[in-house]
Amino acid sequence: MSHQESDPASHALCTRVTALRKKNKLTLDQLAAASGVSRSMLSQIERGQANPTLTVTFRIAQAFGLSIGELVDQAWQSSTIEVVHGKDKSNLFRTDQECQIRTLSPLHMEKNIEFYELRIAPGASLTSAPHYEGTKELLTITSGRGRVVSGENSTELNEGDSAHYRADLPHAIENCGKKELICYLVVTSQ
Repeated sequence: MSHQESDPASHALCTRVTALRKKNKLTLDQLAAASGVSRSMLSQIERGQANPTLTVTFRIAQAFGLSIGELVDQAWQSSTIEVVHGKDKSNLFRTDQECQIRTLSPLHMEKNIEFYELRIAPGASLTSAPHYEGTKELLTITSGRGRVVSGENSTELNEGDSAHYRADLPHAIENCGKKELICYLVVTSQ
């Protein structure tokens, strides 16, 4: 196990687990019994000396009656600044000759809001099946000319234009210009 004190995510989670344990007036032994996670592992997590696995985090969340998302989200709320680095190749959701999709939002946020940079080649499009009911997209064109289709509706967009539309219908973003289409996409769900 590596020492993770400098990692803001790990620090936020260890602070959150400690605060929840104290709020619920539990000893480490009692939390260990409730979660099935060993006392020594819990102690290391609280001291920021262990980076818990998904299973361990899930068991701790369950012991407090929280979902793993609630535990992690609430831990992150105490953090100050999160950075998604532009040069980090792991943020590339898709990259091929037609389209590049780069995620700009931290992964733990992606159940409520997703933020992407899209680069679509001339003549290419990004076509999507309907997302969950209530999902909407906000698209802003920074370079090039595009067309948005949402269900039976469509509109053309130029540089600087934004469109807000339903994404719980079949939808597409098309490059209808002669140069690369660069745009930012925010996806929100209820």
